[in-house]
Amino acid sequence: MNCLSVERISKRYGPRLLFEHISFGLEKGQKTAIVARNGTGKSTLLKCIAGLERPDEGTITFNKGLRVGYLDQHVEMTATHSLVDEMLDRDDPVSNAIRTYEHLSAKGSHGPGLEAAIARVTELGAWDHEARIKRLLFQFGLRDLEQPVNTLSGGQQKRLAMAKVLIDLPDVLILDEPTNHLDLPMIEQLEEELSAPNVTLLLVTHDRWFLDNVCDEIIEMEFGAFTRFKGNYSYYVEKKALMDEVRDATQQHLRGLARKELEWVRKMPRGRGTKSKSRLQAFDTLKDLAGRNYDQEQVRLDIKTSRLGGKVIEARNLTKNFGTKKIVAHFNYSIKAGDRIGIVGPNGVGKSTFIDLLTRKMEPDAGKVTIGDTVVLGIFGQQGLQLKEDQRIIEVVRDIAEAIPLSKGRTLTAAQLLERFLFDKEQQYQYVSTLSGGVKRRLYLCTVLMKNPNVLVLDEPTNDLDIATLNALEDFLTDLDICLLIVSHDRFFMDKLCTKLLVFEGDGVIKEWVHTYTELREWQKEQERAARAAKEAKEEKDTREARKGTPSGKITYAERLELRKIDQQLPKLEQKKAELLAAMAEKASDHHAVMELSIELEKVTSELDRISERWLVLMEKEEG
Repeated sequence: MNCLSVERISKRYGPRLLFEHISFGLEKGQKTAIVARNGTGKSTLLKCIAGLERPDEGTITFNKGLRVGYLDQHVEMTATHSLVDEMLDRDDPVSNAIRTYEHLSAKGSHGPGLEAAIARVTELGAWDHEARIKRLLFQFGLRDLEQPVNTLSGGQQKRLAMAKVLIDLPDVLILDEPTNHLDLPMIEQLEEELSAPNVTLLLVTHDRWFLDNVCDEIIEMEFGAFTRFKGNYSYYVEKKALMDEVRDATQQHLRGLARKELEWVRKMPRGRGTKSKSRLQAFDTLKDLAGRNYDQEQVRLDIKTSRLGGKVIEARNLTKNFGTKKIVAHFNYSIKAGDRIGIVGPNGVGKSTFIDLLTRKMEPDAGKVTIGDTVVLGIFGQQGLQLKEDQRIIEVVRDIAEAIPLSKGRTLTAAQLLERFLFDKEQQYQYVSTLSGGVKRRLYLCTVLMKNPNVLVLDEPTNDLDIATLNALEDFLTDLDICLLIVSHDRFFMDKLCTKLLVFEGDGVIKEWVHTYTELREWQKEQERAARAAKEAKEEKDTREARKGTPSGKITYAERLELRKIDQQLPKLEQKKAELLAAMAEKASDHHAVMELSIELEKVTSELDRISERWLVLMEKEEG
């Protein structure tokens, strides 16, 4: 079934053409990614499809009755209402009941009002929906439902927007950079959810691993063309390389033909007949085709690194807490020249704080950090460069230096450096306010590298950078003889650049891992699978042993014991359910406690349903 049809849409911003006469469609269950360089109009295309902007021409049609969910690349929430109001911003009975209950609970209300709110949620059967909202929010690291939306960080707002899109279970998802600000377990959960057969997806992302695992089609926007590749990212890379080879060979052939025809044009007599004029027109067409330039400019990175001594950064008994939360506890480590270290762990565990401690931007509670005398730090932070919107691009670079020294005694002017980062002379005088998020990140990278660091700290460097720039950065850093500290959830980026990892395990514990990020995740998953398998094997063994010697078709001795056990469990679970509802009313003033109780209520209800179904099966066998 066709879900979406895009017919010959075009879009301009002033004199600049973003895309022209684009046509494609989405079938139900199809998962398509759009790949292009920053600034080519990917986000604008998604906004047009989502109905937030109008194309200059063409039509966009969704199948009737489909629900469409859209996630913007840049989320900015300025409302003062609470997080729960943002999640439940519709006027329907379930949303109104949950919202009323949550607000009364947060205010510490008691008595008939709260009891009536709990009764209303129960009457509507909305506890599962309420628990799903909280479970999604908890997965995205959002726990205070009464926190004003405008006080959330940029990353928290992006995660809230993602949760809000997913809670409605839309038929078609349009996502712009959905993995930004998510840690790896969250990304893997998102991969699993989006990979479901019934999910129809159109997205833009730089995460190559995510593209490989989720998408079954890649659309490339390049040189004004819109090319479809029926496969994941690995398939796209392979086929794209073959297409480029064929195209380059064709161009060489056309240029050879054009040279021969040019000789004919120069020798041709003035008196031109009909055939000569026809051949001349064909030459003009051939010259145009042969003269097309398909060479895609690449970001060219080059820095002059100073000598780095043996001592780089040394931490001794490093300790940092925020209240009762331990970030680092008695950490000892020595970073040496040539180290390429990845720093990994779930969101909120303190990785960025750890970077601030190591670079001495923050003081520890105890312990000491020593930085070597020869160290020149370059820090590419998660928050990006704080730019004045009325400042021109060339002014941003000139504020740092008019000329930049390179290796082998060479220098670059600010304008020449910007050209290496794909800012042509005309674009250099554009205002920062006109740049897309990815182009701003590329400019930020330029300002960091122009300081010629020999220790480079990258905190979430892949956010918003296009894949071409990421590839150039990876190749550059692979060949560069500097020390690297990288915080990232991008598995592809980390596997390629890091030789070891510092793994945050929580409660201030940091352990070293000397294999790749992918191997770490596989090991962690294997540990979880082994624990589950051991538990299931024990349960199966106990059941099998109890059933030995019992005739088939009738209730076994083990099943009779199970039935008696269920008879004892059912009233206890019913009582537990009632106690949880009563406790939610009693502890209404403690909002965090109420959230935990509602999740516990969901678990009890689920278990009650499960054993009730089992009880019915066993009773049928008993009566038979």
